[in-house]
Parts: sequence; structure tokens; C-alpha cells
Amino acid sequence: MTISKDEQAKLYRYYTEPKMVTELTRKTLALVLAGGEGSRLKDLTAWRAKPAVPIGGKYRIIDFPLSNCVNSGIRKIGVLTQYKSHSLIRHLQRAWGFMRAEIGEFVEILPAQQRTTKKEWYQGTADALYQNIDIMQRHHPEYVLVLGGDHVYTMDYSEMLLHHVQTGADFTVGSIEVPVAEASAFGVMTVDESMRITHFTEKPEHPDCIPGKPGVALVSTGIYIFSKDFLYQTLIEDAAKPHSSHDFGKDIIPARIVDSRAIAYPFRDKEGLPSYWRDVGTLYSYWQTNMELCSVDPELNLYNRNWPIWTYQPQYPPAKFIFDDEGRRGEAIDSLIAGGCILSGGRVKRSVLFFATTVESYSLIKDSVILPKVSIGKHCRITRAIIDKGTVIPDGTVIGENLVEDAKRFHVTPEGIVLVTPAMLGQNLYARPHNDYDG
Repeated sequence: MTISKDEQAKLYRYYTEPKMVTELTRKTLALVLAGGEGSRLKDLTAWRAKPAVPIGGKYRIIDFPLSNCVNSGIRKIGVLTQYKSHSLIRHLQRAWGFMRAEIGEFVEILPAQQRTTKKEWYQGTADALYQNIDIMQRHHPEYVLVLGGDHVYTMDYSEMLLHHVQTGADFTVGSIEVPVAEASAFGVMTVDESMRITHFTEKPEHPDCIPGKPGVALVSTGIYIFSKDFLYQTLIEDAAKPHSSHDFGKDIIPARIVDSRAIAYPFRDKEGLPSYWRDVGTLYSYWQTNMELCSVDPELNLYNRNWPIWTYQPQYPPAKFIFDDEGRRGEAIDSLIAGGCILSGGRVKRSVLFFATTVESYSLIKDSVILPKVSIGKHCRITRAIIDKGTVIPDGTVIGENLVEDAKRFHVTPEGIVLVTPAMLGQNLYARPHNDYDG
């Protein structure tokens, strides 16, 4: 392997160099919607918010949109929390407290506070912003970037912001092409030749295809840019509508594309192909996204030093692989192994192991996602599974080979992915209602 002198210099430099703050990014406030329940992730979100779910061996899902903001030069960020937000808030405090508010950089936590006269929690994505409209105005933004806190991708928001300004849009919707069979899970839009949105339907039963592209639909990524005056007016008007669900996809966008300039921004790579973007809303998509990171050349490059994913990192030693006997060899193939892990004579293939996990002798882990601080005993075989934080897997346990038997103790998805939590094994680590476990 040879590298150029410039590449060598980049590897040797002392610090990361994110995009500089420009006049446009300086005038932009990013708001991350992180209050979703994430019920389709089943027990993974029994006691944690969906954006706080661990992913990729060392991150939380919310680290991706937050890192995109910082790397794009957008440093004014608010995170709107609601559902079981303690672990999310704790992570934000630990990982994202390095900003300097004195120079207009911050990650501000905006919990649901029943700030309006109705004394309600956030009723929808638009209502979440409406309840914080005075906080938005105090920051005096010209543009408001609205993001979901539960998607995995890397994106330079400054390019979308520039496109928003150049097209004179009132609001811009980030869009991506997906197979029409998958489009029913998203907001589907129709655009004209100038990418102006002419029709928008939230989660339609029969999505429309892109003209000239049969089998492909254009869907919303849940990334929006609003010009401030338009946003404030729209939020106030929507709040006064008694029958509105106060949601961007269901109410705001369909209602305003008629009387405003609504532009779709295509999320594409340098070759003009759809960029990597994943909604990890189900157990299968969560498992699949982790598995994609194990491939030889993954679409989502976590090793790009020019676009780092920031997070809180517990202080653990390097991963350790011990024993080299036939049948008792500590090894990992096509896998991500985080710090503090010890493979003590166990084998791991095509799997993600989060920090401080141990695998004992003669055990085999395949195609699985093992969350932090899991202990896997001897002579275990685990295939196509998600093991939640802190679970202790007893010696000789077999998971993923007989789904009928697995379903008697664990949660099994229609695709055959087995979710295992401490409570399912009777390991109630803390006193909790309904034997749930707080991760």
C-alpha cells in the first residue's frame, strides 16, 4: 500500500478541520426532532428514546445529524426531546458539551415543557417547533434547518442551504429516490422539471413513481429548511387549526405547496446517485444498517477523517483477542469490535460488538449486533440477533437457529431477527415497572 505525500500529511495532522462557518450557516438554527417513541424498535426503546439507541459499535443514532451540523459549519443547534429522554439527555451532556455559547455555538436541549396555554406535550413535529417559537426567535435566525434525530447518514447541509437560497424557496425538502415498494413508509412527492414540489402525500398506500423511472419514487428524508418569516407564520396558522395533526408531513407541506415556493433538494453523491440514508425505524432496518457497516467497502464511511462522527467515548482499553488453539481462537472477521471488548477464545463473523463486551471460549457469533457490556458465555451460538445492553448470555445458549423456540422467550421479527434483552432472560437489573430495562 502506498499513499501520496498529501494523504500522509492529512493522516498526521493534529486536528479535524470541519467546514468553516459562513454567513449563511451563521444565520441558520438547526432543530433536531428527537422526541419520537420509536415503538417499532420494540424493547430497544422500552426505556430509551429512539435517537439514543446505540449504533455502529460506539455511537448513538442522534450523533449522525448532530455531526452533520458541526461538519457543515452549523453550530447553533437545538435538540427537542420528549419520550423517555434521560439516556438521550445524559448522552448530549457528555458528548456535545464542547461548544462555546459565548461565540454563538451550542447544542441546547429543549424538552417538552407544555409552554402553550393548552398545557400539552408535543402533539406533532410542527407543534414541537410551535411550542418553542419564542426560543427560535431569540436566536434571530434567517433560516431554520429541521432534522429528524433518528436517521443514519452523512450530509453537508451547507450545500442544501445554498440551494434553498439560490432557488428563492420558502421551504426546501430533502429528498431521495427509493424503490416504490418501500415508499409507503415515507412522505412521497411529485416535482416538476425545476424540482418544485407539486404534490405531497404522507405514507400513501399506492405511491406514485417518478416520471420516466418506473419502480422508483421520490420521498422525503425528513430534512427541511425554512425561511424564518414563512416558518413562523405557518406554525402560528397551523396551531390555530383545531383539526390539524400539527405535523410537517401530514399537514404543513401538503397545505403550503399550493401557495408557496416549495423545492425538493435531491440527496445525491458525487456521481449523481442516491446517497446513503437509512431510517432505522424497525428492528430489521436497525440490524441491516449495522450489518452494512461490516461490509468491505460500506456506503457509509465511518473512517472518513474529513467527516468524523462525534460521540461520547467511555475510557476503555483496546479490544483484546486471546487464545490461538484449534477451535478456541479469539478472532473477528468482517466485524466492528469496540474498545474494552475481550474475545477470549470466541469467534465473531460479520457482527458489531459495542464496548466492554466479552465472548468466552468456543462461542460463535454471526451476523449479530451486540450492544455494550454484554457477557456471552462458553459454547454459545448466536446468529442474526440483537442483544441489548448488559445482557448475560449463559453457557451453551443457542439463538437464531430455531426461531420457533426463540419466539417463546425472545422477540422474533418477520425477517427472522431475534431481539434479546436482560428482562427476557429474567435478569432484572433494576427495579422497573413491568420488568422493563433502562438502557
